[in-house]
Amino acid sequence: MTDASTITMDIGEDYPELRDAVRKLCEGFPGEYWRDLDAKREYPQDFVNAMTESGFLAALIPEQYGGAGLPLRAAGVILESIHENGCNAGACHAQMYTMGTVLRHGSDAQKEKYLPDIATGKLRLQAFGVSEPTTGTDTTQLKTRAVPDGNGYLVNGQKIWTSRALQSDLMLLLARTTPADQVEKKTHGISVFLVDLRDAVGNGLEIRPIDTMVNHSTNELFFDNLHIPADSLIGEEGKGFRYILDGMNAERTLVASEGLGDAKYFIRRAVDYANERVVFGAPIGKNQGIQFPIAKAHSETEAADLMIRKAAALFDAGLPCGPEANMAKLMAADAGWNAAEACFQTFGGFAFAREYDIERKWREVRLLKTAPISPNLILAYIAQHVLGLPRSY
Repeated sequence: MTDASTITMDIGEDYPELRDAVRKLCEGFPGEYWRDLDAKREYPQDFVNAMTESGFLAALIPEQYGGAGLPLRAAGVILESIHENGCNAGACHAQMYTMGTVLRHGSDAQKEKYLPDIATGKLRLQAFGVSEPTTGTDTTQLKTRAVPDGNGYLVNGQKIWTSRALQSDLMLLLARTTPADQVEKKTHGISVFLVDLRDAVGNGLEIRPIDTMVNHSTNELFFDNLHIPADSLIGEEGKGFRYILDGMNAERTLVASEGLGDAKYFIRRAVDYANERVVFGAPIGKNQGIQFPIAKAHSETEAADLMIRKAAALFDAGLPCGPEANMAKLMAADAGWNAAEACFQTFGGFAFAREYDIERKWREVRLLKTAPISPNLILAYIAQHVLGLPRSY
């Protein structure tokens, strides 16, 4: 039987063929491409299409459904490499982990119906309707209701921070099917649905874009008697909260990989610029005031890399990895942000110039300090579940 003591993991540059393929793909989407989209607030359709056609977005879909059937570690390397090469996977990364809910908990009919088309890109599953304006990260208190209605459900409520809803064909939706005051545990009575947005928009669903500091295609969703068919339900009614939790370790490990890639991008840019920029007759990289923040960021990045690899190794072995996935996300978000700050300071005034892409990536990496889970919730989880301290909320 496999246990944590027998798990091994690579500590070198694993999956070199994947890293090289992603690097070559990203060469076709230089800084100018992202800056132009940023200015127009447009979705990176061409980049997402290229990712789809390459098969990268189907990395975790089993071969029987047309995917590559790769382990989580390989998917993390793909996302890490995208960010390390100056691009942003935020427009499409959700397809990797939202698909997992269908794969692990959907019926055979649902998997046969959706996964092959998701693998080829015929269908996009990019949207995840969870957060609400009044409940935030307290998911058990969500107010959106899905009430049985003959041959389906009627959905009423509101979601917020639902990214890519306007660019998706399908959306995972979390809603209460039993009121919170009628269940024994607050995590009960929540169900997960796979909603066809092509049918829903204009028929009980309204999507309103939110103008944010990053071009992340995020929205508010309003449900007003939206009817969805009975076969939209994933798994058993009332057990959706557990289904969603089941995929969060994968999500956090993958998002951590993006933060790691960002950190590597910023460190490389900072080192190159510090060696080239001459002030007072010497490269600014000679000064410890420049060296130390970059060196510290590099050390944090190396540590985050190891934790990400450990979380992925445990996940791929089918072992519990909640603490490792959470710590990986915490460490990678910090490493990415601290590397961004070191790079911004190294570039000085030029960091504010859009043509250098530092300010764009700086804004993008800040998101990881907030989403998909805040540092404080991770610390509370570690305190309670790893250290044995009393529950704080």
